[in-house]
This record gives sequence, structure tokens and C-alpha cells, in this order.
Amino acid sequence: MAKATKKQALGRGLSALLKDPENDINAVGDKNADKVVGNIVELEMDTIEVNPFQPRTNFNDETLQELASSIRELGVIQPITVRKMEFNKYQLVSGERRFRASKIVGLKTIPAYIRIANDQESLEMALVENIQRQDLDPIEIALSYQRLIDEIQLTQEKLSDRVGKKRSTIANYLRLLKLDPIVQTGMRDGFLSMGHGRALVNISKKKDQISLYEKILANRLSVRETEAAVKEYQEGKPETPAKTPTKENAVPEFAQQEEKKLTKYLEAAVELKASERGKGKITISFHSREELKRIRKLITGE
Repeated sequence: MAKATKKQALGRGLSALLKDPENDINAVGDKNADKVVGNIVELEMDTIEVNPFQPRTNFNDETLQELASSIRELGVIQPITVRKMEFNKYQLVSGERRFRASKIVGLKTIPAYIRIANDQESLEMALVENIQRQDLDPIEIALSYQRLIDEIQLTQEKLSDRVGKKRSTIANYLRLLKLDPIVQTGMRDGFLSMGHGRALVNISKKKDQISLYEKILANRLSVRETEAAVKEYQEGKPETPAKTPTKENAVPEFAQQEEKKLTKYLEAAVELKASERGKGKITISFHSREELKRIRKLITGE
């Protein structure tokens, strides 16, 4: 416990140093820079601006509230990383979720690592650190890789070294950007896995991608089944007919029709079981709390 108190006291001392105009630090060679760069410093929240290079575009409100509750109880365990912009002004490099959650809690200060870097270095640090540490969806990762290639002028080989991923892995992510935007949105919302996306990208016509995407949702196709469907499409084979259901598990035609309508309306996998008399049950699949809320709003109108 004494050790933690000492670190916090050090952070407060460095904070005072950073507020002294006579000790303004703008480069690694400046006086006292070695005391600040790489150390944990308590920075005032209102001196920090968000990073325009942040690759994450979706911040789930519910998970932010959960993180805020954790911070309220335990404090900010992992410091954010910032870069110095001007006197007593900083910009986020990584840790925007922690920064946002700390604002929700009402914290006045937040522990931070300070780095001194130019815009290009900041962009690279933000993208690389978020790819490695944040729970980005496959499309966000692909977009981050593409930005590193376009804006930092990295080849796939050099990018592989920077992020510690095989070149083939990076290539597979980048190929996802060839998917139709509707399919990409489905991946971002959790309807499709990366495996589904990797199979669909082998279909060049966007309208056919969307057609198969709808079938994946309606029929709850696995990755392997999707790969088989893509192979049949490429070979020009007719679709494999569905297995004839047995008497025990047969679904009446009226139920099949309603299942398809519900799947399309809810944009989620729906399974409907019913007897010829009309008695049965509905199962709706979802992949996240956010998706559950979306489905609930569609059903209840609230």
C-alpha cells in the first residue's frame, strides 16, 4: 500500500512541474523531460483532448457504464497515454474508453503516461496500440491496418513487424474491406464472424454478397456451410436442397413463412417451432447486450 501511495505522490509532484511555465517541456532534450516522459503523471481531465486519429468509432454505452462503475470503486488501474501539444495541453494517444468512463464518474484528474511525438508518430502509436489492446471488431481492425498503410506509408511486411501479426493475417483483414458496406455493418454488429466475412469476400458481385448474407442470417449458416455455399456459387451449382425434415421435427409451412418474416424484420437469427394446430415457441438469437436492446425496442416499441 505504501508503494502505491508513493507513486501517487510522485504523480502529483510531476503535475506541479508540468504547470510551471518556466519548465515547459516540448522535446525529449528539454530540462526535466526525463522526469516526465514514461512516468505516470496525474493530469487534469480538462487539459486533455480526444485523439482525432482514434480508430475506434463505436463506444458501447452499457460497457462504458460498467467501466465507470469499476473506476468508481477501484480507480483508473491502467493509465491512459497522451502526447504533449502545448503548455498544459495534451492529446489522447490511447485509452479513450478509460477517459470517457472517468468523465462519467466525474474524476477531475486521471493517471497518464506522457509522450512527445509529432502527428505522424501519434497516429501510428494510436493505431498500433488500439489494434493490440482494444476489443475492436474485425472491420475496425481492417480500417486501422489500411490507415497505417496509407498514412504512415507502411508495406504489409513492415506493418507485420509493427503489430506483431503474420502478413497473411493482415492481408485477410484488409480483404474484408472489399465486402459490401451492408455486410461490413453486419460484421460490426456481430451478426457475422470474421470467418463468414472471409468466405463472402470471395464473391465479387456485391448484390450476390448481400443475397448470401441474408441467407446466412435467415438459415443461421455456420462458417463451414457458408464456405460450401460460396463454393457452389463459384462453380455455378444449384443450391443444395435442404434435408427432408422428419415428422418429429417438421416445421409447418405457415411457421416457416413467419420465421422468415421475423428474421428479416428483426435482422437476427430466429427459430420458430410450431405444431399444425399453431402451438409453438420462438427463439431469437443475439450476440451482445446492445443487440438485445435493439431487438427489444423493435418488439416493444420502447
